[in-house]
Amino acid sequence: MDLKSLVRSIPDFPKEGILFRDITPLIADPEGFRELIDRMAAILKEKKVDVVVGPEARGFIFSAALARALNVGLVLARKPGKLPYQTISYEYALEYGTDELQIHVDSIKPGQRVAVVDDLLATGGTALACAKLCEKAGGKVVDCCFVIELCDLPGRETLKGYDVDTILQY
Repeated sequence: MDLKSLVRSIPDFPKEGILFRDITPLIADPEGFRELIDRMAAILKEKKVDVVVGPEARGFIFSAALARALNVGLVLARKPGKLPYQTISYEYALEYGTDELQIHVDSIKPGQRVAVVDDLLATGGTALACAKLCEKAGGKVVDCCFVIELCDLPGRETLKGYDVDTILQY
């Protein structure tokens, strides 16, 4: 199945000069979404993943479906103040300023094999923050898996030292 045909390209969004890759048609198509999750699950099954971590917000979509497909746990990486229980945090640099992700202190057990899952690999900053947060919790990051990779951006270089898998490349 040609999954790229289900990704809509929108020029000049969110600002002029950006070609936005819109995944909403892909996840709206039952066969396309199933095929995508099956492909991602096949990769992660080989890695013997114990838990899938997804950053908000679009990472939730794919990490939840993959956790179900792999019959493993799901951890949500959220912005500060969004989780109700005790958290651990990882702060990371943005082009201008910083951002932060949090998970519950007990969501990843020491030694668990973790896959970080998100919709897009661009600069890699969010995925790296997720990976570092998982390691801070005692997990071993065995894969960073994405729906789309923007190959002209430095995401793979940012994630150097981690296994990186992507389904669609632009």
